[in-house]
Amino acid sequence: MLIILDRDGVINEYDGNYICSADEWHPIPGSIDAVARLCIAGHRIAIATNQSGIGRGYYDTDELDAMHDKMAKLVEAAGGCIDFITYCPHHPDDQCDCRKPMTGLLRQIREHFHLASLAGAIMVGDSRKDLEAADSAGCQPVLVRTGNGQDTERHLDARPIKGVRIFDNLAGFADWVIKAQL
Repeated sequence: MLIILDRDGVINEYDGNYICSADEWHPIPGSIDAVARLCIAGHRIAIATNQSGIGRGYYDTDELDAMHDKMAKLVEAAGGCIDFITYCPHHPDDQCDCRKPMTGLLRQIREHFHLASLAGAIMVGDSRKDLEAADSAGCQPVLVRTGNGQDTERHLDARPIKGVRIFDNLAGFADWVIKAQL
């Protein structure tokens, strides 16, 4: 199965401030192991992340690549593999089609894996934008309570998204996927 992960607040710690360097990028405890366990169980992993810090001039693509290299090396050291990473570098005012909740990043993932659709894929995020993108692209939306997840969960009742599953963190999600043998 294809599992699509948001990055900030799902894999790495995120408090609402921009993460502008590999030195500032720190994994949430248990998240690297969770990604590795999903890989070992036979799942493909893709990352879809909004990175407007590039469009705002806070960091450049070289620094983003360094963050992603750090993440990938940690996952590999734990026995896993990130198959594909895609990101939106645009400022929110740019009105691109790749900034979540738009589905451009998910389309890139679908095309990368040569899939007719993303039906059967799961997308894990911590924000409403992630859940809306997943729903629009035909993925199973999953919310984790890390990052912005608790705040997102509090507001879901006001505007529900059908079929959202909620877990405390990525490790809890991985436990569920592996136990359910999805």
